[in-house]
Amino acid sequence: MIRTVMPPLTLTKKRFTLAIVGLVAFFVFIALFGESTTVTYDRDLAAKEIASASASSSMEYATGTASSTGDTISPMTTATGSIPTLSAQSITSNGTSTPKAHPPVVHQKTPAVVRAAYMTSCIASGAGLRAPMLKLLDTTSLNAIVIDVKDYTGYISIDFNNPEFPIGGKSCLVKDMHEFLAELGAKGIYRIARIAVMQDPHYADAHPDQAVKRKDNGGIWRDKKGLAFVDPSSKDFWKYIRDVATAAYAAGFDEVNFDYVRFPTDGDLSNMSFAHNASTTKAMVMKDFFAYIGGAMKEKHIPSSVDIFGMVTTAKDDLGIGQYLENIMPYFDYVAPMVYPSHYPPGFNGWKDPNMYPGPLTEFVMGEAVKRAKAQGYGPEKFRTWIQDFNYGKIYTVTDVRAEIENSAKVGVTSYMAWDPSNRYTSAAYVQSANPVSVANQ
Repeated sequence: MIRTVMPPLTLTKKRFTLAIVGLVAFFVFIALFGESTTVTYDRDLAAKEIASASASSSMEYATGTASSTGDTISPMTTATGSIPTLSAQSITSNGTSTPKAHPPVVHQKTPAVVRAAYMTSCIASGAGLRAPMLKLLDTTSLNAIVIDVKDYTGYISIDFNNPEFPIGGKSCLVKDMHEFLAELGAKGIYRIARIAVMQDPHYADAHPDQAVKRKDNGGIWRDKKGLAFVDPSSKDFWKYIRDVATAAYAAGFDEVNFDYVRFPTDGDLSNMSFAHNASTTKAMVMKDFFAYIGGAMKEKHIPSSVDIFGMVTTAKDDLGIGQYLENIMPYFDYVAPMVYPSHYPPGFNGWKDPNMYPGPLTEFVMGEAVKRAKAQGYGPEKFRTWIQDFNYGKIYTVTDVRAEIENSAKVGVTSYMAWDPSNRYTSAAYVQSANPVSVANQ
């Protein structure tokens, strides 16, 4: 290796002058571009951190061991059409504030068969970060995307210019969300806003009177990850969730998806106290919430879906978390069981390791869901299967992911949403030629 040696530096007047000029230029550069450079780095870092943590905290998982003891937005007037929207204030040349116009909102009709993938708000927050997901949508049979609007931190990923909706914090803000949604719409992609509901540390800390409390000292109860929940029967919180959902639809999402619609499942469950629902059961509390939020969405003509534990489809009770299938189906357009084989307990349906049978397990679980739906007058189109496309307990291959999709379709459930917290999907599993239904938006 050749090592280059620099001559000794002597500080002449000319070099001193050049040094000063260079230093000034450096600080001018930082003043002009430093903030945007820092934001890009932080977003990239946050995306990696969120991806690594999401397997345990970003999405509901079916554990099978749940304990038995756990209006500021105007309503939309039309379900479709061009609706002008406004952003936060922008500064004009004379120093005054004027609203910045966003692209007009044009809502899309729900495809007869939805084939979606999930995207975190951090991945959505920058053009470079989300480029791989856009490529996935462009080159496969996927026709929809699920994006975090309110994640497990409680923070909102869009600046709705409303002080009631917290932005930033531990989550990622998508500053160009309106434009991004318009771009997706131009591609014919159906846009679904994901809202994590009851797990909301920010709201619980800001409104401790509405939080799940500790029996021993009256403080805010937290799960094993240190995250707080809102008391599921807090009516004020119901209204807050309604307003977030309405704002998301007004921003350009075509549908609102509700996640974490349950009582807590881990941590010291025996030390939980619920001041707002002491006189009724968890199943009835959640049924009342489902009726309220589902009814509000129907009144505003907003398509809605709800995520539930996969084991709800086979359980005869509410699993101790308030999720009972017959109490859920009447209030939402679509019900999405989270059928992740890796999260079913050993011995489920006779399988020593259910994770080794992604196809048969998905067919059995969704088949049971369809049977119960038909008994209530609903068809298999009521459901969308959340499928596993992440490695947990084993490497999930193209064959595994395809087996989940195809075996779900065997019982009539052709719509699905794919989950990978790192947003690195098995693209070959969604190739157009392999899809069991037409790839066009139907």
